[in-house]
Amino acid sequence: MSPDPDREVTATYRLQLHAGFGFADAEAQVPYLAALGVSHLYLSPVLQAVPGSMHGYDVLDHTRVSSDLGGEDALVRLAGTAHRHGLGLVVDVVPNHMALVAPESANAPLWQVLREGRDAPTADWFDIDWKSGGGRLGLPILGDTLAAMLEAGELVLGDLDGEPVIRYHDHVLPVALGTEGEDVAEVLARQHYQLASWRETDTMLNYRRFFEIDELIAVRVELEEVFEATHRRLLDLNHRGVIDGFRIDHPDGLADPEGYLQRLREATRPGTFVWVEKILEGHERLSTTWPCDGTTGYDALQAVQAALVDPAAAEVLEECWVAAGGEPRLARSVERAKRQVVDESLAPEVDRLTRRAREALPSLDPERLRLAVVELLVAGEVYRAYVRPDQRLSREARRRIEEARAAAVAARPDLEAEVDALVELALGEDADLHPAAIDFAVRLQQTWGPVMAKGIEDTTFYRWHRLVALNEVGADPSVLETGSAEALHGWAEAQQRDWPRGMTTLSTHDTKRSEDVRARLLAVAGDPEAWQRCSAAFRAAADEFGVDRPTAHLVWQTLVGVGDIGAERLHGYLVKAVREAKQRTAWVDGDKAYEKRVLALADAALVPGRLREVWLDALRHNAVAVRATVLAAKLLQLCLPGVPDTYQGCELVDLSLVDPDNRRAVDFDRRHALLHSLAQPTDQPADQPAERDVSALSGGSEGAGTSLSAEGAGESNGLGGLDGLDGEKLLVTTTALRLRREDPEAFGLGATYRPLQSTSEHALGFLRSDRVAVVVTRAPARLERTGAWSDGDTVLLPEGDWEDRLTGRVHVGGEVACADLFASRPVALLVRR
Repeated sequence: MSPDPDREVTATYRLQLHAGFGFADAEAQVPYLAALGVSHLYLSPVLQAVPGSMHGYDVLDHTRVSSDLGGEDALVRLAGTAHRHGLGLVVDVVPNHMALVAPESANAPLWQVLREGRDAPTADWFDIDWKSGGGRLGLPILGDTLAAMLEAGELVLGDLDGEPVIRYHDHVLPVALGTEGEDVAEVLARQHYQLASWRETDTMLNYRRFFEIDELIAVRVELEEVFEATHRRLLDLNHRGVIDGFRIDHPDGLADPEGYLQRLREATRPGTFVWVEKILEGHERLSTTWPCDGTTGYDALQAVQAALVDPAAAEVLEECWVAAGGEPRLARSVERAKRQVVDESLAPEVDRLTRRAREALPSLDPERLRLAVVELLVAGEVYRAYVRPDQRLSREARRRIEEARAAAVAARPDLEAEVDALVELALGEDADLHPAAIDFAVRLQQTWGPVMAKGIEDTTFYRWHRLVALNEVGADPSVLETGSAEALHGWAEAQQRDWPRGMTTLSTHDTKRSEDVRARLLAVAGDPEAWQRCSAAFRAAADEFGVDRPTAHLVWQTLVGVGDIGAERLHGYLVKAVREAKQRTAWVDGDKAYEKRVLALADAALVPGRLREVWLDALRHNAVAVRATVLAAKLLQLCLPGVPDTYQGCELVDLSLVDPDNRRAVDFDRRHALLHSLAQPTDQPADQPAERDVSALSGGSEGAGTSLSAEGAGESNGLGGLDGLDGEKLLVTTTALRLRREDPEAFGLGATYRPLQSTSEHALGFLRSDRVAVVVTRAPARLERTGAWSDGDTVLLPEGDWEDRLTGRVHVGGEVACADLFASRPVALLVRR
C-alpha cells in the first residue's frame, strides 16, 4: 500500500474501537462516512491493550496491532477500503504509559523488570524511583497487608511455562533466578519487587503513574531505544501508507514533549499529520515551536462556548447557585480541590519530588521542603511550563514558574525561602545542576498536569455547579460573565495564523457532557425565569430528600441536558459525579446511604410529578433556543479555522454524559438511512422551516416537519416538537463537511478568517476566504423574549449572490435582514456564487 501525499485532511471522524466494534465494523461504515463528508477516520489506540479494554489506552504490547480489534491484517483492510473511498486513517498514540495489570506476564518489558530488577534490559523503560524502594519495585496490589495475605494462604508458589512464579489470584509474578525455594515468604523477600496492601500505596508505590492510576505505569519514551521499541510498529504502518496521521495522548506527561514531537516528526513519512491532546488554560496558547499540526481541539470547544453563552443571565445564575449553598468563588473551590487531590491522591508524587529536593538541597529542613513542594504544585495554573533543563529557558516558561512562585509565597509566606530554593531547581538554568535537581525540574513539570486534571476537571467540575455546561475539559466556567463573539473571533484569527490544521471539536471520549447536552443547558441558561423555577424546586426537594443543595443543582441540570434517561444510565453518572466530588462520599469507603438519597431524588425527578414538570417545562419553553444553540455550535465548529472532528454519532443529536456513557454503541444504520433521506427530493420548498414554528425567533412559518426522533440511546427526549433536530443537525454537518471537501482552499492553510459585521448582537458570523459566510443566532432565548428580529437587525455580506447551502435560498450582498436570513433556520451557511 503506497502513501498518498495528496490526501489532504479536511475533517475527521472519531471512532472508539473495542472488541465489540473492531476494524471490520469500522470498515463497514466507510461508505457512510465518505458520504457524510469527512476525509479521515480517527481511530482510538490500535496496539494490543488489556483484553476487554473499552478504550485502548492501557497498552500491553507495542509490537502487535490489537487482536481484539481484528489484528494487523484487518487494520490494513480497513485502510484499503478507506483509501478506495478517498479517506485516510489517523491513529491515537499512547507514549506516556503502559498497563500494569494481572497477569503481569502479559506486559513483556515489565515482566523482565520484575524478574531481573535493575539489571533487566528493559529496566530503563519505566520511570521507577529505585532508591525509594531500596532497589525494589513497590507493588501495592494486595487486598490486605502482606503478612495477612501470607497467613491466609492467598500467595502461593507455582509455575508458568516451566518457570517458577508466585500467584495471587489473577496476579502472576516471576521468581528471580537463584531465589527459588519452598517458603513463599522467604522467596518473596528475595525478589526485585515488594508486595503490599493497596492501602499502603502512599508509602510503597515508587513508579510514576498516569495521574493517580496505579495500573498504568509511566514509560520513559524520552530514551531513544524506548521510543524506537514502542513506536516501531506504528511507524512501519505509517511508512507503508496504512496510517496517515497520529493523535498524541497526554504529551504533557512526557519528560520532554517538544523533544518527543521532534523525534516523531523525523521518524514519520513526509506529510504525516500530528495532533497533540493539549489542554490550554486561560489565555495559554500552544507554542508555535512544537513540530505538530495543533491541538485536538479543546481550545476550539472553549471558544465556541464562550461565544454562545449569554452573559446577560449571569447575575441570576449566580444568585441561584449561591442560594443553593454553592461556593461563589470558583478560584477558592479550585484551590481547595487541588489541595485535597495533592494530599489524598498524589502523595507518592509529592514524596518523590521531596526526595529529589532533599538530595539537591541537603541543608534545608525536609518537612518544610515537602510543604513547599505542595504549595508549588497547588500554585501551578497550567499543565506545565515546559522547562527543558538542557536548553535555554523560554520567556513563557520563566513567567509560568515565577507566577507559581508568587502564588505559593502568597499562600505560605513563612515558606518563602524553601519555595525560592525549589524555584531555582525548577528553572533548571544552572549548568552544574545536581542530577537530583534536574530530576526535580522534570518531575515537577510532569506532576503539574495531574494536579490540574484531577483537581479541576475531576474534582472542582463535579462540585461547582453554577452552569455545568461550562464545566468541560479545557473550558472555563468564568466565561459566563465574559463570553462574547469577540472572544471567538480572537481565537479563530490566532488559529488561522498559527495552527490552520489544528483540530476543532465539541465532543470527545473525555468530555464531561456531549455537545448537545451542553447546548441545551446553554439555551435554557438564557431564560433566567425558567432557571430560577428549576433551582427553587430542587432546593426544596433537596431538603426533603436529605441531599445537599449543590448536588441537587447538578441533578436538575443533568436532566435538562439529557432529558428522559434510563435509571441505569442516570444512576451510573450521578454515583460517579458525587464520588469524584470527594465531599460527601468517595470511590473508597464511600457513604452509600448518601448516594442512595441522591439517586432517590433523581428518580423522583424522572417520574410524573412536580419535579419532572419543572425541568421539562424549562425545555418546552426554550425549544426554539435549544434548536438554535445546537445548530449554531455545530456549524461554528465545522467552519472555524482548523480541522473539524466529529465524535462518533454526534452528527445527530447526542445526549450523552461522561464515559462510559459516551462510549455506548452508535446506531450507524439509522444515520445512514437519514443521510440517504436527505439526498432524496421532497415536495417541501427548500426555504420552508424544517420542523417547527420558529416565527417568534425568525419570522418564519410553521413547516410540516420531518418527524425524526432526537436520539438519546433510543430514549425519548421528551420535547416532541424538537423531533426534527436530528435531521437538521445531520443536514448542517454533512453540508459543511462536503463544502470543506469541495473547496478546501476556502478553509485550509492559505485561507482567511474575517468577522462579519452585524447590527445585532444576536447575529454572529464570519467569512472564510471571502467566499463562504457562516452566520448563527446568538443568545436566542433572550432574543425570543424581546421579540422577533427587527427591521434594523442586519448582517453585512460582501457584494455578490450568496446561496444558503442549508436552504437553497439566494441572498444579495450588502445589508441582509436577519429576519430574511434566518427565515427557515437559525443558522446559515452561505457560498458566494
